[in-house]
Amino acid sequence: MLLSIRNADVSYGGELILRDVNFDIREGEKLAVVGRNGCGKTTLLKLICGELSPQPRDSDDQPVIAKTGEPVIGWLSQMTFADEKATLGQELKRVFEPILELKRDMDDALAQLQRSDDHALAEKYALMEERFNYLGGYRYEKDYDMLYSRFGFLKEDEDRPLSEFSGGQRTKIAFIKLLLSRPDILLLDEPTNHLDISTIAWLEDYLAEYPRAVVVVSHDRLFLDRVAETVWEIERGKLKRYPGNYSEFVRLKKEAYDKQMKDYLAQQKERERLQALADRFIHKATKATMAKSKLKAIEHMEIIEKPEESDTKAFHGLSEPAKESGRDVLITENLAVGYDEVLCRVSLVLQKGKKLGVIGGNGLGKSTFLKTLMGQIPKKGGKYSYGYGVEVGYFEQQMAKTLSTKTVLNEFWDTYPTLTETEVRNILGGFLFSGDDVFKNVSDLSGGEKVRLALAKILQTRPNFLILDEPTNHMDIVGKEALEEMLAEYKGTVLFVSHDRYLIRRLADELLILRPGGAEYFPFGYEEFERHYGKEKLLSSDEVWKIENAKNDAAADTEAAAAPKPKKTNPGKERARAERRLARLEQLIEENDTKKAALEEEMADPANASNYSKLQELQDKLDELNGQSDAYLEEWEALEEELSKENG
Repeated sequence: MLLSIRNADVSYGGELILRDVNFDIREGEKLAVVGRNGCGKTTLLKLICGELSPQPRDSDDQPVIAKTGEPVIGWLSQMTFADEKATLGQELKRVFEPILELKRDMDDALAQLQRSDDHALAEKYALMEERFNYLGGYRYEKDYDMLYSRFGFLKEDEDRPLSEFSGGQRTKIAFIKLLLSRPDILLLDEPTNHLDISTIAWLEDYLAEYPRAVVVVSHDRLFLDRVAETVWEIERGKLKRYPGNYSEFVRLKKEAYDKQMKDYLAQQKERERLQALADRFIHKATKATMAKSKLKAIEHMEIIEKPEESDTKAFHGLSEPAKESGRDVLITENLAVGYDEVLCRVSLVLQKGKKLGVIGGNGLGKSTFLKTLMGQIPKKGGKYSYGYGVEVGYFEQQMAKTLSTKTVLNEFWDTYPTLTETEVRNILGGFLFSGDDVFKNVSDLSGGEKVRLALAKILQTRPNFLILDEPTNHMDIVGKEALEEMLAEYKGTVLFVSHDRYLIRRLADELLILRPGGAEYFPFGYEEFERHYGKEKLLSSDEVWKIENAKNDAAADTEAAAAPKPKKTNPGKERARAERRLARLEQLIEENDTKKAALEEEMADPANASNYSKLQELQDKLDELNGQSDAYLEEWEALEEELSKENG
């Protein structure tokens, strides 16, 4: 047991957030913390790391905090940069200072042992070596290289000062520092935010094998399924422990609720039966004793409380479109999407009632594809068309950042002015805007509330084709499950982009996988896709690309072996062609670097500081350029290696 807290209340900002907190964190345990937004999950992490102190429940019931030794607790929010002028490599390698200092002490001790047989020194050396191994001293360089590359940094980034990195990149740098520090208790608050699916899949495996305790807050249910061994749920200020992963927690919680409700109803029925007998015979002399015994039996019953309804209140919308579309809803033929350069080409036919999930690495054009379909970005080639009677409802990520001085009521009412106030309030109530909530300013809403408002406006039109870009971002688990339920019941057609694999697994019956330079249609759902490709390569667009190339190469080799007269090639011409391509790739990478620098300069312009729509557009372009550059660099490295082998 590393840390134990008993009999604690926790307040924040003068408000009681958690009541009667009791928990243990054991060595190597993987714990998940779940609950609705605002329930106190982050407050619990602050209690664990010591940022908040527990209050006594009463004068006779003081909180108790017990620790085994002095466990090191690491939390991403506490990772800071001491010197903005330091390079990325210097900042990350500061984590290893305790290891390097211990290594110097071990070397000194070993040198002394070679000159004498000091048993005390030998024991000291053994303890130092044990500590060195615990700190990861025999693998820290390997860990550094693995984490550095996994989070998408290039070798040349090591020499860049920290001040040059964007906010998202700085978060990743802090995350790498945290993982390299290998704390005894690792606290993670929404660690999958801003990571692509391939990195999330890798992080799942890394944490599952992490030898120390992990406490994670996340809305990514598949991530929790694959990492957590125990779930703590916070509901109505109380913390309750469930063994198993997230899916097991859902099952156990429902079982516990059903059993308590069954026992409660049975007891109520028995109490009513006994009370009825007592009331019937209490005034009859020959039966009075029997009646009193029934009343006594009621008094001696151990009361079973009616179980509290789970806090699952969530929004709902219309599942029936206003009218049906034709059979073919969307047709794309070699549709090229991108800003300055083509990111991918898509050919597909999406039929009525299908739910198509779009997945792939960051910067490969997922959102750009949707914006092209909506006419927000001109296509770069090919064509697309909607089928007969198609009416589109479109949700984009920017809607979660809406700025408006209007109230929720007026924002909705201005969109649908023919509705009565009662009708508007009833519709908004279905999306959890009740009472005075409708008088909140839109700009003051949380991201999740803005998503709900946007969906309420979209669904009021009752479209038959929904195009959704990351609709579950900013939502808690209950909100995500409610949206899944609504979309699962929706009778129309859905095209959606998401990093939420739980949503993809439940909803998508077809997939579109974007990868560098191309797109692949997969006619089955997520689980079949995972079985087909394997977890590690599941959603890494680069790796899917390599798999396909490997398959094509193998097929080409087989065909070449079977051919009676293989075609001869001119090695000199092939080499010249490869060298020309190398030069062109270097030019393209340099051009992209220039474009990225211009975009970053434009994003840093104070004139754009509050123009969130403009900033999002610039960020989208920057992401796409990064994706292009990664693809160019990968091709360049492959050609360079091939030419090097020829030089021998």
